[in-house]
Amino acid sequence: MPTLERLRADHAEALFAFERDNRGYFARTVPDRGDAYFAHFTDRLGALLAEQEEGVCHFHVVLGDDGEVAARVNLVDVDPADGSAELGYRVAERYAGRGLATAAVREVCGAAASYGLRALTAVTHEDHLASRRVLERTGFTATGRFLLDGRPAVRHRRSLEGLMP
Repeated sequence: MPTLERLRADHAEALFAFERDNRGYFARTVPDRGDAYFAHFTDRLGALLAEQEEGVCHFHVVLGDDGEVAARVNLVDVDPADGSAELGYRVAERYAGRGLATAAVREVCGAAASYGLRALTAVTHEDHLASRRVLERTGFTATGRFLLDGRPAVRHRRSLEGLMP
C-alpha cells in the first residue's frame, strides 16, 4: 500500500529517480523542468527543504511498497494572510490510472488542514482530463478559466474548513 510522507533529505535518491525516469511522461502534460533542474537537483532539493522548514511550502512524496517514489503532492505559495496554498501533484507513469493521485490528494487535504490552511487552489490545463477528474473527486470546484502557457486552463478551489482539527 503506497504511503504519503512529508519530504525529507533521505528521499533524495528516490525522488531524483522518479523525476528522471518520468521526465518524458510528465512533459506531455506540464512544462519540462529543464536540464538545470537535474544538473543541480541536490541544491534544488536543499532549497525546497529550507522553504518547507520556513512554512512557505509543504512537500510530500508517495512511496510505493518497494520504497520508490510513486507520486509527489506539494502545497506551495502558502499565504498566511488567507490560509491558502496551491496544490500540485504528479504521478509516475507506471502508477497512473490506479486512483493513487485521488487518494494522495485526499490525504494531503487533511494534512493541509493540520498545517493551519483553510483552502487550496489548483490549476490544470483544460485538456488534462485525468487531473481535472482528480480535483473533482477530491472536492475542488472550478472557479475560472484562463490561458496558461498559451493553452486553456482551469483554476479550482477547495475549502478545508470541515477538515480543521
